[in-house]
Amino acid sequence: MIRWIRQQLGFDPPHQSDTRTVYIANKFPHHGHYIPQRFADNRIISSKYTIWNFVPKNLFEQFRRIANFYFLIIFLVQLMIDTPTSPITSGLPLFFVITVTAIKQGYEDWLRHNADNEVNGAPVFVVRSGSLVQTRSKNIRVGDIVRVAKDETFPADLVLLSSERAEGTCHITTASLDGETNLKTHFAVPETAVLQTVSRLESLQAVVECQQPEADLYRFVGRITVTQQGEEIVRPLGPENLLLRGARLKNTKEIFGVAVYTGMEAKMALNYKCKSQKRSAVEKSMNTFLLIYLCILLFEAILSTILKYAWQAENKWNEPFYNQKTDQEKNSSQILKFISDFLAFLVLYNFIIPISLYVTVELQKFLGSFFIGWDLDLYHEESDQKAQVNTSDLNEELGQVEYVFTDKTGTLTENEMQFRECSINGIKYQEINGKLVPEGMTEVSPDGSVSCLNREEELFLKAVSLCHTVQISYDQADGLGDPFCHSNGFSPQMEYYASSPDEKALVEATKRMGVTFTGSSGENMEIKTFGKAEKYKLLHVLEFDANRRRMSVILQTPSGEKVLFTKGAESAILPYSTSGEIEKTRVHVDEFALKGLRTLVVACRHFSVDEYNEVDRKLYEARTALQQREERLAEVFNFIEKDLELLGATGVEDKLQDKVQETIEALRLAGIKVWVLTGDKHETAVSVSLSCGHFHRTMNILELVQQKSDNECAEQLRRLARRIKEDHVIQHGLVVDGASLSLALREHEKLFMEVCKNCSAVLCCRMAPLQKAKVVRLLKTSPEKPITLAIGDGANDVSMIQEAHVGIGIMGKEGRQAVRNSDYAIARFRFLAKLLLVHGHFYYIRIATLVQYFFYKNVCFITPQFLYQFFCLFSQQTLYDSVYLTLYNICFTSLPILVYSLFEQLVHPHVLQTKPALYRDISKNSMLSFKTFLYWTILGFCHAFIFFFGSYILMGEDTTLLGNGQILRANKQLMFGNWTFGTLVFTVMVITVTLKLALETHFWTWMNHFVTWGSIAFYFIFSLFYGGIIWPFLHTQDMYFVFVQLLSSGSAWFAIIIIIITCLFPDVIKKIFYRHLHPTSTQKSQLIEAHQGIGCMDSMCCFSEGQNACSRLGRMVERMMGHCDPSRATRSWSDSETFSNDRSVLTLSPMEVSHC
Repeated sequence: MIRWIRQQLGFDPPHQSDTRTVYIANKFPHHGHYIPQRFADNRIISSKYTIWNFVPKNLFEQFRRIANFYFLIIFLVQLMIDTPTSPITSGLPLFFVITVTAIKQGYEDWLRHNADNEVNGAPVFVVRSGSLVQTRSKNIRVGDIVRVAKDETFPADLVLLSSERAEGTCHITTASLDGETNLKTHFAVPETAVLQTVSRLESLQAVVECQQPEADLYRFVGRITVTQQGEEIVRPLGPENLLLRGARLKNTKEIFGVAVYTGMEAKMALNYKCKSQKRSAVEKSMNTFLLIYLCILLFEAILSTILKYAWQAENKWNEPFYNQKTDQEKNSSQILKFISDFLAFLVLYNFIIPISLYVTVELQKFLGSFFIGWDLDLYHEESDQKAQVNTSDLNEELGQVEYVFTDKTGTLTENEMQFRECSINGIKYQEINGKLVPEGMTEVSPDGSVSCLNREEELFLKAVSLCHTVQISYDQADGLGDPFCHSNGFSPQMEYYASSPDEKALVEATKRMGVTFTGSSGENMEIKTFGKAEKYKLLHVLEFDANRRRMSVILQTPSGEKVLFTKGAESAILPYSTSGEIEKTRVHVDEFALKGLRTLVVACRHFSVDEYNEVDRKLYEARTALQQREERLAEVFNFIEKDLELLGATGVEDKLQDKVQETIEALRLAGIKVWVLTGDKHETAVSVSLSCGHFHRTMNILELVQQKSDNECAEQLRRLARRIKEDHVIQHGLVVDGASLSLALREHEKLFMEVCKNCSAVLCCRMAPLQKAKVVRLLKTSPEKPITLAIGDGANDVSMIQEAHVGIGIMGKEGRQAVRNSDYAIARFRFLAKLLLVHGHFYYIRIATLVQYFFYKNVCFITPQFLYQFFCLFSQQTLYDSVYLTLYNICFTSLPILVYSLFEQLVHPHVLQTKPALYRDISKNSMLSFKTFLYWTILGFCHAFIFFFGSYILMGEDTTLLGNGQILRANKQLMFGNWTFGTLVFTVMVITVTLKLALETHFWTWMNHFVTWGSIAFYFIFSLFYGGIIWPFLHTQDMYFVFVQLLSSGSAWFAIIIIIITCLFPDVIKKIFYRHLHPTSTQKSQLIEAHQGIGCMDSMCCFSEGQNACSRLGRMVERMMGHCDPSRATRSWSDSETFSNDRSVLTLSPMEVSHC
């Protein structure tokens, strides 16, 4: 038990050595001194809390907020000393804030627990005690033999033992790990490959020794020792033997594997980042403002305390006749009295720190997040998926994004390749209805007969249909048994599985054109040319690698001739070609690339008998070499792949998701830089970047690829930096590969960042998952501290999604890992435009105004309390009744700002989408800048001074303002009491701060009207009831009949109106002049909307033709102020409302006079 506790606390890790020993089927040795190693269980944990740590961990995180911690201190002070206000005034709001926040965060974590339970509870089959047993995924132990069936995901990292194939191979797709949907072939060692049944596996005696878990997906070092008839056979294990958790079994009926890494030690889980609490820029600004207000509070409390003792230096004020001191008070310590008075003033002024701000912000974020899920523009009808919000803490961060990091496969593309064009012997062809037709011609030849393939065309199609590593699956249940079972008779439906999407598209294209690849078995490959079967013997495969950028096969034709077919990038084929239409093909390849097509060049070489014998010998020597095998193979490959006969080139289109190009362009216009981070090959990634508009054709593409050393990398970076400075007018795009990135980040981080920031677009290819997270962290921690967003759809994107300020998961074809670990989830990349440009814009302006307004209204609230101390001898007498103190932020002024923060729209959503540049108006936290904060704070102090001194001047000295004749003298003391004065100040304040928010409101709904005027009405109704009835449960009733008496005076009403106008009129004038002299882009858009009549809903108000001069004046003022009334007009949009690159124009339906 103690060991388990130590492990949970991290003091005693389960494994200590550098390697782990796994006994297959947990058949441990029987000698007594063996102690089995301890390994992690197979549970995946993406949640943040447990039932045990939720309360302490959540409280710790909440009290990291300055306001919460501050109010906790105030609450404790009120409990310990005699203060002017009750502890309930601080304790109750604090308890409410903490509880609401804890419930919200607990609910969100509960959803993550449910997702984890779904994964951990998935049914799996394991071999135990000689039989196949069904259990839950979380119960898998290291050493268990697991059976996985076709199209299932691997529940742990498994070493492949056997498959249904006699040779012990299987095909998997790692789309959810590295983003590649191509098939990968994995192998079992020969000694275990023959064990294809449960009973035979039960007899297996074997031990796997391997390295301890590490995050690198492409590295695995181990060995397996198999005991057969008393003899130990040792075989090496590498990445080709390891099946990673999250990968999916394809084209194979079933496999058996032994679990070596489980749960959070699986490579997929090690590539996850620890889930940390993300805090938005707005929340950080709030904390900064709270610190400033805390300083103001301390200043006011210290000043009041000092002035109190300065005033009490005179005996007549120190101990007046009506308040004699006790002996204990006379003999008490002066220092303790000073501290006690300071704390009392601190409590008296503590409402300047708005604790209800956090409650309102939490409610606004939680309720506002529903709008994303309800937005029909973010709903994907084909997959029946709506946008999903996993955390609402970051809504406003969507309006501050400066960098977008996106995955490519499945995020920008559908990952569906389509053959478009090809070039054969210098002639361009296109596919029309499954026929290969020269460019400019129709499908049918002039004489009416269907054109036949000539020799060059047929050879080209045969090369394409044979030079690949494609596998075939048949729909028939027995189709897998014999790949050639269909040769004589009906052919079942075939499905191709390829090592790359390009290969699959090309083989499917040749099939449509009459040259069909029908399968391979061992050394034989079969094709059908217009129904005629031909068998080729596969002699050698020269695998693709990033340095050669090509792959080849050596075949023996049915006639016995030896031939090499090769395909690859034009830069890897054309220089080695000696015959064929080289220049014409080069031109065609460039034309294909300009269309955004992925290009491959195809060539062949015919061997004589002697040439082939030499090739065969060199390949055998290189492949059996124990030293420098890779270098020797590369040398032999280059020897073979020369003197090529050029056959032609292909152009394949990787189908982009809808409106990807328009979305990227909109983000660029909004001032957001887009980086593409992908695990794909260099050529593939560049091609897609060009086709999706990430790279422009006019861009100068810079490359930092295949760097071998630190010095080489540094020199290349310096060359790139110089080139950017020399060509500063041209836009630059940067391409970086994973290996070069590792070198750049090791010692040349600053230089690399300088190059990146001067580039309009950056593409990182061959990226490991943690490298993606490192790139995001690099930008996050740069001196400018930009706000980052990461978007992806696979498990390989989880680290990046968790590292970025905002993480978005795409609900794609690669599992749900990205969605589960993201902050937001959408079905398509194009939805990102509306999510940022509209929802992000709205959330930010709403919460920014909410924060500033809260500080403003609390300055208005507590400053008169501070000024009042100058008139009451700093006796800590409150200006307001305690009920008013408590209800000011909770009831009287809370609902208008909450409704504003849910519904406010400065500009119509359509305009925000068609004018992405408006996003720049709110970038870099501009609405919460120190200048804006200072404006609201000074405005609060000005209004507070007007409230206090306006009331004092208008009613304090001149009694005629208060009277209505006879009752003046009879009630003079009552009318001149401090509660009457305080109530007048409070009444003016409630009305003014509510109307100030009304001036800031641009988008009026019935709910805004209801809460704005309803809050003022509620204050009056509440005050009449509170002061008009004697409440038996109250100890004192200072406010009895005060409010009724105040309202009975017409002069008091006059004072209220005069003070409110004095406060708000300068603000109206300022708004009008600023709108016309220094309008922002947003305000210009509002005016354009108004003058062009683009909708009454939120830009202008419409009037009937018979409007009078007053209505015209009202319309002009509303335009100036930017106000509108959605109830005064109807509007419909044309089909062009959907986002498009042509900046669609709004069209309006005819307005009916009855609606206007």
